[in-house]
Amino acid sequence: MKKLFLTILLGIVLVLSACGQEDTKNSDSGAKKEEKKEFTVGFGVGTYEEQFRQSILPILEKKGYKVDIKTFSQNMQVNPAMKEGSIDASIFQSTAYMEAINKEIGSDMTGIAYVPGAPQGLYSTKHKSLDDVKDGTTVAVPNDPVNQERALRILEELGWVKIKAGAGTADFNINSMEPDKYKIDIKILDPAQILVSLQDVDYGVVNGNYIANAGKKITDALKIENTPMQHRIIVSINKKDENTQWAKDLKAAYESQEFEKYITGIEKYDGFILPEAWKNN
Repeated sequence: MKKLFLTILLGIVLVLSACGQEDTKNSDSGAKKEEKKEFTVGFGVGTYEEQFRQSILPILEKKGYKVDIKTFSQNMQVNPAMKEGSIDASIFQSTAYMEAINKEIGSDMTGIAYVPGAPQGLYSTKHKSLDDVKDGTTVAVPNDPVNQERALRILEELGWVKIKAGAGTADFNINSMEPDKYKIDIKILDPAQILVSLQDVDYGVVNGNYIANAGKKITDALKIENTPMQHRIIVSINKKDENTQWAKDLKAAYESQEFEKYITGIEKYDGFILPEAWKNN
């Protein structure tokens, strides 16, 4: 009987030991995942890569991170790269745009921090005033639904067009609007092309990061957008990475006093919308 008891006891000890080893193994595996020190960030065209290289990257490098930077010639290439895993984070899009793409391509991205972003503005090289508007006035607007909706909201605020009731954001198109005070001739262009095409139209709604990137001032706009939160630029990651340490450190870098000092100390960022988190700095 005693021998049987010892045999059972030994079996229990061996089972518990194996469980403990497995827990330790899992724990170590989790720790290694949390301690990831290399990741890749993707950017579209604009000033956000410059901000990252000059201020965010040094902050992360001080914490021991190695960050690869990928620049895409077209914004539409960034999110598919996130979904397939060739980049871990991106800085170029708004919450509204991200949510629209999540539905479109079946991705699962989330925003973790707001980025100093440039509002859209109405610019012209032909006119010095908005009073020159009349029937037949040509206005260039972005071709993607989210930025096009933003642009036409600016024109709506001026009374130039009306946005139809129930018009969405992700599925917005030119048929979502109708004339108001004037019969405006809307020209639909790639967002990056509008600034260089201003000589061909009367007015153009330009995303502010292109203005800043061209060495021009956002405050030179004839009308500046009052950008709602859903259209402000964010740091995007895949939701599965939301609780990783590298994502937390990336968020902290964008909300840091060091980054705030960098942005507010450069004239080209005058007029940018600053993150709400900086109010606590």
